[in-house]
Amino acid sequence: MENNNTNYQELFTELTKYERSGIRMQIDGLPASPLQIVSAHMVREDSNYMRDYIVDENGMVQELDFYKVKIK
Repeated sequence: MENNNTNYQELFTELTKYERSGIRMQIDGLPASPLQIVSAHMVREDSNYMRDYIVDENGMVQELDFYKVKIK
C-alpha cells in the first residue's frame, strides 16, 4: 500500500507543477484539479486513465486530459 501512496504523491506533485505552469487539466472532458485527478485514480475499480497531451504549434504542452479506459 505504501508504494501506491508514493505513486499518488508523485502524481500529485507532477500535476501541481503542470497547474502552476498554466496547463489546463481535464478528466473525461471536464476541468479538474490535481487533487481531483489523483482522487479519481485512487478510487478507480475496474478502469484506468489514459493521458492525452495536447501540444501547441511549438510542441509545448498546453493541456493534459485524462480519459477513463475500462478493463475487461
